[in-house]
Amino acid sequence: MQVQALNPGSGFGSNCYLLTDNGHAAVVDPSASSASILAAARAANCTLDAVYLTHGHFDHILSMDTLRTACPGLPVYVHPADAPMMTDGEKNAFTVFFGQDRRFTPADRYLEEGQKLSLGQGSLTVLHTPGHSPGSVCFLNREDGFLLTGDTLFAMDVGRCDLWGGDYSSLLASLRRLKQLDRTLTIYPGHGESERLSTALSYALYD
Repeated sequence: MQVQALNPGSGFGSNCYLLTDNGHAAVVDPSASSASILAAARAANCTLDAVYLTHGHFDHILSMDTLRTACPGLPVYVHPADAPMMTDGEKNAFTVFFGQDRRFTPADRYLEEGQKLSLGQGSLTVLHTPGHSPGSVCFLNREDGFLLTGDTLFAMDVGRCDLWGGDYSSLLASLRRLKQLDRTLTIYPGHGESERLSTALSYALYD
């Protein structure tokens, strides 16, 4: 499975990733414009199958609804604990930053711990990693050695816990869980550059 980082057009610095495998594609955190996402899928000769959300903050779902309009029936997946964020500007943090409500269409399907998401001949495993938000998840691909971490873990930092549903003790527990994974995995975070898991955790955990 290939991972392509798409430059976000939102100006909020949130990463958007296109995953491709044998003619199939999925978008993780559609912050880039829908036009750029669809162009990348076409360039890779792939059919767009799904949208997977690491969590529900507005800066990670900005083009979600325009993408659905362009691709009727395209399913959006989110963990149920973050489902309320789709339709509540306070919870998805848009109101916090801009003083206005911003609502999105509810997700179509729910993610759960340990779930396998098939894409082409590859798959992702869902890891529930709460802390940054109640329903934050990471997507693990063991075969190709990568982990999409959303705002749970960055190259040199961790996600903030002071927005709706954030909890620092839960985040620490999630990080310690990631510590049990193969340390040579490459992480693709929700903000910033990719990094080796061992290096990222060395900044995040001191025990």
